[in-house]
Amino acid sequence: MENFIEFTNVRKIYSMGEVEIEALGGIDFSINKGELVIIAGASGAGKSTILNILGGMDSPTSGKITVDNGSISSYNQKDLISYRRYDVGFVFQFYNLVQNLTAIENVELATQVSKAPLDVNQVIEDVGLTPRKNNFPSQLSGGEQQRVAIARALAKNPKLLLCDEPTGALDYETGKAILKLLQDTGKKTGMTIVIITHNLALTSIGNRVIKVKSGKVDSVTINPSPMDVEKVSW
Repeated sequence: MENFIEFTNVRKIYSMGEVEIEALGGIDFSINKGELVIIAGASGAGKSTILNILGGMDSPTSGKITVDNGSISSYNQKDLISYRRYDVGFVFQFYNLVQNLTAIENVELATQVSKAPLDVNQVIEDVGLTPRKNNFPSQLSGGEQQRVAIARALAKNPKLLLCDEPTGALDYETGKAILKLLQDTGKKTGMTIVIITHNLALTSIGNRVIKVKSGKVDSVTINPSPMDVEKVSW
């Protein structure tokens, strides 16, 4: 398996006036292409900072990050914009849908900034939303809105799918359905998927589990046989 993502001694320090806060204290890990990875840790552990840096929304204070042989830690702002536009799909906890666009229009919006987008209607069908594709977000349940958000991210045909607490705003059963969709998507497409969560029960579904504590990598575990989401309870 090839190293698709590599973090090498990555530090992130935020300055607030005269106070410096170390969000990441020199972390190292690698991720292989096609893995579903769980980055787990308590609130404030640094997992969101990792996701933001990996997604090109923030830059490290020091250290090196490579994604698909590209050194994103040395990218300028123009390079980072292209990286976010073409290589990364984002799924957020609170969906971030455009409220005055229908479900399918939200998905179509993402394909307009992609070099090789997928067929919108097929992606909508893959996430089980064909009967609801002409509804506005306010007419959809939380789980349906999250499916639109996932479809929007997938339609870009990204190399990397980043999910920030994707089940955090959902009830138990809906959350499991969303995780199953992500797990199935990874198996079907070979896409590299990174999910950050504070829910340690989810670690059994990942090919690789990176636990973060106080801005450092506490452990990295490889699951040779990840559990199907249906068998996980919390």
